[in-house]
Amino acid sequence: LPAAGPGREARCGASSAMSLREPGPGGAAEAGEDAAAALAEPDDPQRCLSLLPWDRFSAWLHCVCVVGFDLELGQAVEVIYPPHSKLTDKEKTNICYLSFPDSNSGCLGDTQFCFRFRRSPGRKVSLCCFLDQLDRELPIYLKKDPAYYYGYVYFRQVRDTSLKRGYFQKSLVLISKLPYVHLFRTVLKQIAPEYFEKSEAFLEAVCSDVDRWPPPLPGKILHLPIMGVIMKLRIPTYRDKPGTMPMVPNTHQADAQISMALPTVHEVDLFRCFCPVFFHIQMLWELVLLGEPLVVMAPSPSESSETVLALVSCISPLKYCSDFRPYFTIHDSEFKEYTTRTQAPPSVILGVTNPFFAKTLQHWPHIIRIGDIKLPGEVPKQVKVKKLKNLKTLDSKPGVYTSYKPYLNKDEEIVKQLQKGVQQKRPTEAQSVILRRYFLELTESFIIPLERYVASLMPLQKCISPWKSPPQLRQFSQDDFMKTLEKAGPQLTSGLKGDWIGLYRHFLKSPNFDGWFRSRQKEMTQKLEALHLEALCNENLVFWSQKHTEVETVDLVLKLKNKLLQADREHLPVKTDTLKKLQTHINDIILALPDDLQDILLKTGT
Repeated sequence: LPAAGPGREARCGASSAMSLREPGPGGAAEAGEDAAAALAEPDDPQRCLSLLPWDRFSAWLHCVCVVGFDLELGQAVEVIYPPHSKLTDKEKTNICYLSFPDSNSGCLGDTQFCFRFRRSPGRKVSLCCFLDQLDRELPIYLKKDPAYYYGYVYFRQVRDTSLKRGYFQKSLVLISKLPYVHLFRTVLKQIAPEYFEKSEAFLEAVCSDVDRWPPPLPGKILHLPIMGVIMKLRIPTYRDKPGTMPMVPNTHQADAQISMALPTVHEVDLFRCFCPVFFHIQMLWELVLLGEPLVVMAPSPSESSETVLALVSCISPLKYCSDFRPYFTIHDSEFKEYTTRTQAPPSVILGVTNPFFAKTLQHWPHIIRIGDIKLPGEVPKQVKVKKLKNLKTLDSKPGVYTSYKPYLNKDEEIVKQLQKGVQQKRPTEAQSVILRRYFLELTESFIIPLERYVASLMPLQKCISPWKSPPQLRQFSQDDFMKTLEKAGPQLTSGLKGDWIGLYRHFLKSPNFDGWFRSRQKEMTQKLEALHLEALCNENLVFWSQKHTEVETVDLVLKLKNKLLQADREHLPVKTDTLKKLQTHINDIILALPDDLQDILLKTGT
């Protein structure tokens, strides 16, 4: 903790709420690390005694599905691997319909895309739940959402006169809780073409390879073998500076295996996705930030899913807290919920390809129409925002259809910079880096004043007493926050003019603010609990117990035991030494009590 300067009090935490993200080892954390270490060393039999077959596989994937087309049944799940993987009927139905492009998409050849769907409630957590420990090391926008699965699809449609339908149509689908779009897209590129030639035995070999992968440890260079190729990658951690990406070295393999270094596990080609609408990127950033209902209408699932994922990522490092569906169909189990006209459209981003949606979603306030995504050979022409009434069908011209008036003035510089890149034939990867940095700086300029204000809600360090409950955070006051903007607002880091106050007022009512603030609140409350534990450890508790009655001493012991359990259960950011010290205090107090009480308290867990 920073020392209190002249005329200043030391606040619990540091000058920014960001500083509250200290990882807490704690008891459960160490257990998780041991389990992860067991996963990491497949050849050490002693380490693996507690692991069942497929535990490594489950750390990355839930299952692999093959979806085919049956003339009588329509789309059907033909194979689920490993065979013991559990999917409810509703989940299977969603996977079936989401794994095939709509018939109007006309996707001949091979197509890759992804979708996201709700998990059925009431499912038991797998044995790999200890991997949730690893989840705490991730940046917030990469944390798993336990309510959803991702489906990563490789769809093949080719002419085959030997089949009644005249076409071979099949999808290989990876189902995972992890949002690692680029990684699983790369895996499918490696395995799907060969799978369509070799079938089931090949799939079994692929899954065996995945079951030898180390756990998805953030911050480590991981080597993942897949059918003779070694993929090298690094999963980001919350400690990484936003916007930076440590290089993954592509060293030569001694055993002559081919290796490939993945520059990212989760990012999409931002410039390619925003190219059709890049005159409106700043307005789209505002719409995503505010959690406004958005529909992306595209000619194929590959364009719809990439554009939705690009939109969700444009407010990083903020987490997009509403629902988003990279590919959504009329058969989706949430179709009625999301298209009803009896209430306002929900805060959700949908990617659709079926022309039926042009009619069904006419009442939605913001619609992005994407044509075939092609990188421009020449500078795109300025495109005006179109009125919603002009959107009649999916054949309407590409563009943004909305009556939304942005709060901030348009940043002409970024548009000029990207246009210049097109003229100079700058590689799309470089254009994406420029665009990603622009979004990052915009988001950080917006969020820093909120971080600064929320850090000030922390009680002062002197308010923490070992003999009282930890103090509460002060309430968030919209008026107090708005007053701070005059001197410490976004103008300190951004040259953009406009109605920043109006943007903040709107944001404070959005699901993204609610999710962000809950996360900060939890971190700060845990920090207070951790500081309270440290304060208790620094007291002479045995001396205190000698001056109090047996009843009061027993009460103290039970409270201290509960504190230890809480630290373990909630993974409080407490040093392991602090927990050991507290356990020693508890043992010393118990040993100073009469024998009968000692027996009871040593057996009592809580």
